[in-house]
Amino acid sequence: MAQIHHCDICIVGNGAVGKAAALGLAQAGLTVRVLCESAAPAVASADWDVRVFALNHVAYDLLDQLKVWGALDHSRVAAVTGMQVKDGAEQRDGQLGFDAYSARTQELAWIVENRNLNLALDSALRFAQNLQLHVGQAQQLHVDAQAARLTLADGDVIEAKLIIGADGAQSWVRGQCDIGMDYRSYGQKGVVTNFECSKPHHGVAHQWFIEDQGIIALLPLPGQRVSLVWSAPDALADRLVREPLSGLVSALEHYCLETHGHLTPVLPEDIKAFPLRLMRPHSLIAERVALIGDAAHVVHPLAGHGMNLGFGDVADLLRLVKQRDEFRDCGDARLLEAYRRARKQDVLLMQVTTDGLSRLFGSDLGPARLVRNLGMNLLDRLPLIKNKLISHAMGR
Repeated sequence: MAQIHHCDICIVGNGAVGKAAALGLAQAGLTVRVLCESAAPAVASADWDVRVFALNHVAYDLLDQLKVWGALDHSRVAAVTGMQVKDGAEQRDGQLGFDAYSARTQELAWIVENRNLNLALDSALRFAQNLQLHVGQAQQLHVDAQAARLTLADGDVIEAKLIIGADGAQSWVRGQCDIGMDYRSYGQKGVVTNFECSKPHHGVAHQWFIEDQGIIALLPLPGQRVSLVWSAPDALADRLVREPLSGLVSALEHYCLETHGHLTPVLPEDIKAFPLRLMRPHSLIAERVALIGDAAHVVHPLAGHGMNLGFGDVADLLRLVKQRDEFRDCGDARLLEAYRRARKQDVLLMQVTTDGLSRLFGSDLGPARLVRNLGMNLLDRLPLIKNKLISHAMGR
């Protein structure tokens, strides 16, 4: 027989952002149910995950508050202590550098593998009170003034005061709420894999803007490993994935030989590509519904802030739920409106910045290149403005 399951909050989706939200809300004393299609936890592996995140101080603070940061395998976490950005590969090209010392911090960010992050979150979820994983598939969402109800494929119903859509870029929850969305493909794919380098990276992340070839980023991993994130035009990305890795190594060493030395693939068969797009839902909220993570926004990965925006969503929503008046439930319209306002500036700024930089550095027109080079070199000589930029990127 079909059952009705009651809870304060139902989170649809169990990616890292959804797990963090579930953990934080359960720790705040709310009853939480996570609806997911599979409850299989992340599996530890000695291999290096090609999907990594550059977590900033907002993400660090949230994960530390949730007691998750200390549960990470820190032998597989690399601190970013500097960043070098270059418009091209030649010595005369514009360049811009950031370092932790100038920003008055020990780390600008931390590079964490997707698997490492999810292992720590899964471990914390197993011991969380007031929290249940519910394996199933939602088929219908009905909302009224008292509650939101999810009808599942097996006939069961989950009734909650608040539904949180953490179900990714193709969010089912968002679609059920008829929230419109602006969508634009960049005509690029993110090519990711890992390398050993013959020179130490000293904790410095490097990024090259290469006109018709996209954006190359080499992020530091522990030891002398680096993680590649190459935002490449579709045709180039398909070729890089399809052809032997020797071609990719040769293309990369043209830019990084001086800084990283020779590259050796960590796992030659482990190279992936994913499409890059800009997705802007017209609202982060609906009646008794809040969107977080990729369900709420998808940005270009050139600044590595997609996951940080998601953790920022969780931090703001968690703060507002904790601070709400006692007579308001967690799906109250005023609370959700406060969440929408709290996230508006950060999300819009990151969308505009990443989209604008992608357009600017994607132009191969001579005047645009000249302006870029002059602007980068000038900014590199203005420490006050540079430090404001890096402080914002760090989440401060």
